[in-house]
Amino acid sequence: MDIKLYGAERCHKTRYYKTFLETRNLNYMFLDVETDPIAAKELRSLYTNGKLNFPTITIDNKKLRNPSDKDLDKWINKLR
Repeated sequence: MDIKLYGAERCHKTRYYKTFLETRNLNYMFLDVETDPIAAKELRSLYTNGKLNFPTITIDNKKLRNPSDKDLDKWINKLR
């Protein structure tokens, strides 16, 4: 399972998702779209409007924009 968290260190929701993933002992890649222009470009390419919609979590090919805990758990469990 490939999990990426697109966000920004200063964003409280991003920090929340980092904690969420870490408490479940999940390996994920954090991509700070404010300090990494490649990550920002990658995130923009996920959306037709080309905006930096963060936090966004991708799990394999599934894109979740600011998901609820329930939705995030559902997709994690589905892909295990």
